[in-house]
Amino acid sequence: MRYKIRLGVPEMENLWNALCSRKASETWTKEESQLYKKWGKAMYYLSINPLHNSLHSHEIKPLSERYGLKVWQSYLENKTSRARRMYWVYGPRKDEITIIGLEPHPEDKKNGAYDKISLSSLRINES
Repeated sequence: MRYKIRLGVPEMENLWNALCSRKASETWTKEESQLYKKWGKAMYYLSINPLHNSLHSHEIKPLSERYGLKVWQSYLENKTSRARRMYWVYGPRKDEITIIGLEPHPEDKKNGAYDKISLSSLRINES
């Protein structure tokens, strides 16, 4: 099954739209260009197989408990300082995945690092 990728509102949708706009106008920075490429590749892998080896997807229990949905984390980067992670959930429909966060990897998982992560909302009432 191939999943439709949705973006959480408003943060993830706004960030992706801003990156696309800067790309189209060729006004983006090197960092924005790299983020666009890495995030786009991760979304592609997520759409074909959420558990693709390169994503290293796994549930983040503190976030699942806080949001009442199973929240997953996947890699955008690895082995780099403050490597970015993508947070996502299945839904709202069976064949959909919604990206609800894009954050640097928390430095210390044991001391409430996931408490600092803020996630977007799902867009539930749109077809």
